[in-house]
Amino acid sequence: MEFGNIVSQWFVNIALAALIFFAGKLIAQKLTAVIVAAMQRSQMDETLQSFLQSVIYGLMLVFITLAALSQLGVETTSFIAVLGAAGLAVGLAFKDSLSNIGAGMMIITFRPFKVGDFVTAGGESGTVEEVSIFQTRMKTPDNKAIILPNSNIISDNITNFSAKDTRRVDFVFGIGYGDDLKKAKEVLMELALADERVLQDPEPMVAVGELADSSVNLVMRVWVNSGDYWGVKFDTTEAVKLRFDQEGISIPFPQMDIHSPN
Repeated sequence: MEFGNIVSQWFVNIALAALIFFAGKLIAQKLTAVIVAAMQRSQMDETLQSFLQSVIYGLMLVFITLAALSQLGVETTSFIAVLGAAGLAVGLAFKDSLSNIGAGMMIITFRPFKVGDFVTAGGESGTVEEVSIFQTRMKTPDNKAIILPNSNIISDNITNFSAKDTRRVDFVFGIGYGDDLKKAKEVLMELALADERVLQDPEPMVAVGELADSSVNLVMRVWVNSGDYWGVKFDTTEAVKLRFDQEGISIPFPQMDIHSPN
């Protein structure tokens, strides 16, 4: 009779443990869905949503499993100790990966850049193609793929060239000391105003920047939409050279005079 009671109690405990596990699993799924819905309403990044969903659901399953084992009479204190020790060992073994995860969450949360931006980060420059929890993928202007650990990015300066709608293009053009300074300034301003890509607010600026050893250096600054930066940079440099040639304005270049001892 006593044996029958023990068996009966075991069946009851197994049934309760199974109920705890499956009911808890169902509740965990429902709670996770509610949390994910809240994250979606807050417009959280999808990569971070997916990662947090996995972590939250995994932690819930661990607690549910421990509760089910406790119902079976298993001493869960030792399991918790083992899990804690295993967690510490895994944390030490994968500390670099964990730092990348933390850095990835910071990048996704604070958004110093997004896919499609041209940035300098982690000592590399390129267009961002993908931001994941562990790493960020970029493409250089000459079409090389760069894979950067997120910890390298978050520990260094980040320059986002696409963050602002407009950018300033800076030029320095040297002319000879014997050339007509006012004429050269007029030519530069005329070229700036003639280019439809150059914005008029802020207005273009041309000024004398330096009286150098062999040239008078003129500074020219214009504002453009970020997407027009390189086009204006290259086209204006060529246009200035051609126009200076037409106007007889020289562009000095380094020279070396060699004198014979005789």
